[in-house]
Order: sequence, then structure tokens, then C-alpha cells
Amino acid sequence: MNKKIASLLAAGVFSLAAFHANAAEKVTLQLKWVTQAQFAGYYVAKDKGFYEEEGLDVDIKPGGPDIAPAQVIAGGGADVIVDWMPSALATREKGVPLVNIAQPFKQSGMMLTCLKESGVTSPDDFKGKTLGVWFFGNEYPFLSWMSQLKIPTDGGPEGVTVLKQGFNVDPLIQKQAACISTMTYNEYWQVIDAGIKPEDLVTFKYEDQGVATLEDGLYVLEDKLKDPAFKEKMVKFVRASMKGWKYAEENPDEAADIVLENDSTGAQTEKHQKRMMGEIAKLTAGSNGALDEADFKRTVQSLLAGGSDPVISKEPEGAWTHEVTDEALK
Repeated sequence: MNKKIASLLAAGVFSLAAFHANAAEKVTLQLKWVTQAQFAGYYVAKDKGFYEEEGLDVDIKPGGPDIAPAQVIAGGGADVIVDWMPSALATREKGVPLVNIAQPFKQSGMMLTCLKESGVTSPDDFKGKTLGVWFFGNEYPFLSWMSQLKIPTDGGPEGVTVLKQGFNVDPLIQKQAACISTMTYNEYWQVIDAGIKPEDLVTFKYEDQGVATLEDGLYVLEDKLKDPAFKEKMVKFVRASMKGWKYAEENPDEAADIVLENDSTGAQTEKHQKRMMGEIAKLTAGSNGALDEADFKRTVQSLLAGGSDPVISKEPEGAWTHEVTDEALK
């Protein structure tokens, strides 16, 4: 009799667990890049059960060189994406109505890293040089900066030659470019790990140059926000995600370990991810997830200040909302 009761109870527990699993609301998040500490907050939120506490079942899809988050969400492959605002606004102007619902990153990590031996000591020295630039939506901050400096990017004698940079640091190591695009938390350290000493480099952080634009925001399609059920799901998602980000900031080594556990490729190393998490924490510090309107305006003005070739042609309307974070952060 006791065995029968125990069996029934066990079956009941199993059924209840299955019910909760089935009842959880599905959310698909498309990352901007591969699994790494840049996205630690989301992996931590999943690992620590923050999403589950909100009744969410979140599928985190890594990005890669051939994956454009905006295309993924436009094609129905994700509910929400991580993207940089220049790319998101340019995409919006082209007809994909992306809306920023949260901004976990307060600071930009983008910079140009130059070999000191190239003779580059200030932006005035860029003319006549070859500069490595990422494309696939990542080129907009660079093009905006060059436009503000009034430096053509056509390879002419008064401009710079743009080298389409792969997602590595080879052009600098092999001295194909005087400067390359790097992130404070990733490629810069790849240069250092390749054996080049910091004193042999000159760096120009976009933040220091006054041309920083917002990175790593959360974007959804505007039409979907009109659905109250979807909006409520995003409120839960943002609340849990920001809980994950703040946990990651306070526990960087543990967060890096969680990222490594989720790296199915096995390509990431503990040393690099723990160092990256330390740098990422500097960028997310100061953000509670709500977009700072002043940061948005600064980004827009930077993108509009492109002379005859601006990244966007007019001030965007409806490109962000506080509706989600107002509810999530109560």
C-alpha cells in the first residue's frame, strides 16, 4: 500500500514538473555574437533560474559572422535580439521596425587599436593609413566617426583606406593595417595575447573621442509590442535578464564559469572569459536596464552627423520605449 502511495506521489510530482515545463512561456533570444561573457547576464539568468522564476523558458541562440540578429527577428526566428543601436536604427530606417525595450550596456567598448610604429598618435594621423573595420552592421560607428572628422573612407590621399576586417586581429599582427577595430573586452586582449606589448600600441576609445554609440541593447519588433501578452512576456524577460546582469557584475568569475559551461564549441578559455567579464562589468555598471534618453539622443546625433553620407537620414521616431522597463523595474 505504502509503495503504491509513494508511486502515485512520485507520478504526481513528475506530472506537476511536466506541467510547469509545458506551461512556461517560450522566449527565443538571438545574441549578436558567439557565446562569450559579453552576454553573461542572459546565461546567468538562465543558469540561476531567474527566467524560470518568471515562468519563462528562454532559448539563447548564439550569433556568429553569418548571423544578423535583425534578419533573424524579421524572419520570425527570435522574439528579442541583442544589437547595437547604430545597426538597429539603420535597419529600422530600411523598413524593419526594431524598438529598443531595454539597454543593459551603459558604456561603449569599441575602440581603434593602432601599432605605435605606424606613426599614428592622434586621429589627425589617420589620413593615408589603412584601418581595419568590421562590417555586417558594425561599420556604422566607425563611418560616423570618420564623417565627423571629415575624413573620406574612399582610399584617396586625403582619406583612409578601409580594410574589411575579419573577426580577428590578424591585420594588425601581420601589419596589413595601421589600426584595427577592437573591443575593450575582446580583441584588444587577443592582440596582447599575440605578444604585442601595451606600450607598443596606441588606442582610441570611442567613448574618449566623444563618438560612442549605444551597444548591446534589447530589441523587438514594434508590432509585437501591441500584443499585451507579448509585452508582459518581455517585462518578465527584461526583469530576469537585468537580475542576471547584476549578479554577473557582482560575481564575475562565477559568471565567466557559467558562460564557459554554455559554450558548446569549447573554443573559449577560462583566462579570456574571466578577463572579458571584468571588462564587460565596467560597461554594464550604471545601467538598471532602462534606456537613458540622453544616451539615445547622443547616439542619434552622432549617426546624423555624417555630412553627405550619414548612417541615418532623419531623427527616428518610436525607436525606443520605456513601457517594458517601467513595469520590469517596479
